[in-house]
Amino acid sequence: MNWTTLQWVLLLASAGQIQSHTLRFTVLEEQEAGVRIGSLSRSYSAPFKLVDGTYIRVDESTGDLFTKERIDRETLCPTLQDGDCTFSDTAVVGLDELVLIIIAVDDVNDNSPVFERSEIHVRIPEDASKGTGFPLDDQAQDKDAAGNGLIHYHLEGSDGFFGIRQDGYELELVVQRELDRETQENHFLVLVAVDGGSTALSATANLSVTVTDVDDNCPEFDADSPNRAIVPGLGIKGAAVAQLKASDKDLGRNAQITFSFSRQISDRARTLFHVDGHTGLISLAVDVQVDSREEHVLKVLANSPLCPPAQTQVTVYIQPAANPEPSIKIRFVAEHKNQVIVLQENEPPTVLALLELQDTSGDKGTLSLEADSMPFSLKPQAGSYLLSTSKPLDFEVCSEYDVTVVISDLHGTRLHGGKVIKVAVEDVNDNAPKFDQTRYEKDIKENNAPGVSLLNVHATDADADQFGKVRYRLTNGGPFTMHEDTGVISIAESLDREQQETYILTVLARDGGDPSQEGFAIVCVNVLDLNDNPPAFSSPHFYFFVSESLPRLSQVGKVTVSDGDEGDNGRIVDVRIVNEKVPFAIDLAQGSLRSTGEVDREKQDRYDLLVVAVDGGRPALSTTVKMTVFVEDVNDNQPQVLLPSSNLSCLTISPATQTGSMITKIYAIDEDSGMNSDITYQIVASEPALQSPFQIDQHSGNITLVQRLRGEDYGMHHLFVAVRDGGKPDPLQTTVWVNLLVNETLEKCHVRAVPEYLPATLPPPKTLPIKDCRGDSNAWLFFLCGLGLMLVSGCVLLAVAVVFMKHKHTKRKVNKTNAWETGNLCELKPLN
Repeated sequence: MNWTTLQWVLLLASAGQIQSHTLRFTVLEEQEAGVRIGSLSRSYSAPFKLVDGTYIRVDESTGDLFTKERIDRETLCPTLQDGDCTFSDTAVVGLDELVLIIIAVDDVNDNSPVFERSEIHVRIPEDASKGTGFPLDDQAQDKDAAGNGLIHYHLEGSDGFFGIRQDGYELELVVQRELDRETQENHFLVLVAVDGGSTALSATANLSVTVTDVDDNCPEFDADSPNRAIVPGLGIKGAAVAQLKASDKDLGRNAQITFSFSRQISDRARTLFHVDGHTGLISLAVDVQVDSREEHVLKVLANSPLCPPAQTQVTVYIQPAANPEPSIKIRFVAEHKNQVIVLQENEPPTVLALLELQDTSGDKGTLSLEADSMPFSLKPQAGSYLLSTSKPLDFEVCSEYDVTVVISDLHGTRLHGGKVIKVAVEDVNDNAPKFDQTRYEKDIKENNAPGVSLLNVHATDADADQFGKVRYRLTNGGPFTMHEDTGVISIAESLDREQQETYILTVLARDGGDPSQEGFAIVCVNVLDLNDNPPAFSSPHFYFFVSESLPRLSQVGKVTVSDGDEGDNGRIVDVRIVNEKVPFAIDLAQGSLRSTGEVDREKQDRYDLLVVAVDGGRPALSTTVKMTVFVEDVNDNQPQVLLPSSNLSCLTISPATQTGSMITKIYAIDEDSGMNSDITYQIVASEPALQSPFQIDQHSGNITLVQRLRGEDYGMHHLFVAVRDGGKPDPLQTTVWVNLLVNETLEKCHVRAVPEYLPATLPPPKTLPIKDCRGDSNAWLFFLCGLGLMLVSGCVLLAVAVVFMKHKHTKRKVNKTNAWETGNLCELKPLN
């Protein structure tokens, strides 16, 4: 509303001329602008105007109220979650009334619940009883109102240990199963908050429950805690005797253990020994020196608050003091480090050290090796002893030896403890890598994804360190690659079984020696078939030519189809013609196209077939090709004479007709094609039987006057015309009578009957020269045509002479039978 209108409204209001009323409307939030809220016209009359118009507008003539923009209830009333969210405007209706419009914005469920933190941590003691609840303060918030903002909770992944208890706005995590920190310390759950909208919205938070420790476990001595100990004859105060071990499964203070002697030990033992209350170390409490062997049984307790003590027993043997033992002096000959002899493997027998016996007791003794000290030998040498290897040492058999030298008396009885000399065997690169298998075989389906792992081969080298470190490579990788450290063979590209079915790979394993040694293995990769090749015909388009006289089930042609796959994938299970009602079928066994019915070129001269081949794969693949079958003509149709329309047709000719004039024309057709439809015409008989003045063109069927008409030519001329096709070897033919009346008056003539008989056989067609009508450019053609005409003319003259002689001889017989004949005329048959 503009400022002028507002001033006008305020002026009327100040004058007391405007009456004020209130109307209330409701609208849903989040609707598009332009939604109709209601109308003022039900209670008031136009015109209508709004004072503010921030959120709504009014049609001045109809009073309809519409929203001006999308209204968001949570933005309009951010602090009001429950209750009505409204805004108001003032409308001026008529000329003197003000109407207060109150619009209540109803909530829709357009806000999901939101957790303030995505991670919620709760600590619960392990002795919490079932049904105990622990408050969850990190609850989700939903800005929607009423039921849309009402949130319900449930847990996911609790495994029955916990549940949710909700009482109004109070939310608790409830223990449903007994907890044990020593079994499971942490539980990771998902807390799901779902609002109450008709189309519910939800939010989740990760709920981490830490089970805290309580003192519910008692200490126990470990299985490897010692139960016996030996104290030498000269024991020094504080010397360790035995280290006891005990543990408590609890944590922190609950797991603290103190050690003490039981009251059941002797006073002598209590005087001699001390146990550390924190570490469990038993040590000598005083210096100890005894003349005879003593045995003391120590009972030790492991104590923990609120638990009965655990008890163990340690038997301690105190050895009496002894005279000093003889000693062995070692003078190393071979290489040594830190009193350890170092010898390379595969060395021949080698002197290692010179040993001397230093005896302080006055007893004479000898040195010898323990029985299991092979492969070493000890030989006396000028009052000393030479320690040597008895055979080459093998690092892979044993890398370190403890050679025990003992002191014995002259009779071989062992007098004192011996001396242990350590011999370390130094490795050399004397072993080649060896594969777990000398031949690997792996199957892989074709069309694999590039980079896929095929096989992991493994080789070991008995040597140590760098000598035993193995690296791999392929000598003939092709489409394969190999990781040099892991021995994993991968396929770098997609394989096609139809291109190569088997790959033989040679894998080398090389150690780190210098020079290095190698081992090899064979990997046979078999590419398995997938049905990825459809059947393939030998031609994309087959063409066949058949005669229309083709017998049923005859072979039309070979149809070759193959499939590059193998097994069922490459087996052709069906080859069929898609077209319906065609006289052909596929003979799958013979791989051919066969006729199944009659074909007639005059009805259909070609067949366009669609042939589909299907393989036996799963899923099956198919290929469709075209086949065109052309039906070749056979001479199975006689010529049909169209004009004259009957044997009784007649034409009147004037005697003044000029020689060479075309008198009439015979029109004939043949439904065959090619030479079989090439029609020729021939007058085979005439009446009167004398030389007829008419001649017919054998190709066009034009009948022309070839000689001048004379008086004896007056009357009816009957021409018996044979119409032949060009079929080989036997042409088909039909006949027709052409009736010509030579008369002065050109009145319409009539024929009531034609001659009664026809010859049994018709003479063969005359061979006339064929003239090239396209031009006279070829002189040789003219020469040959002329020569042919001369030969034909000679033959015709000879034939006329023979006919004339025969005619004269048989003239009397002809007059008696009242019949006409030609050169070889026989008995006539009546025309149908």
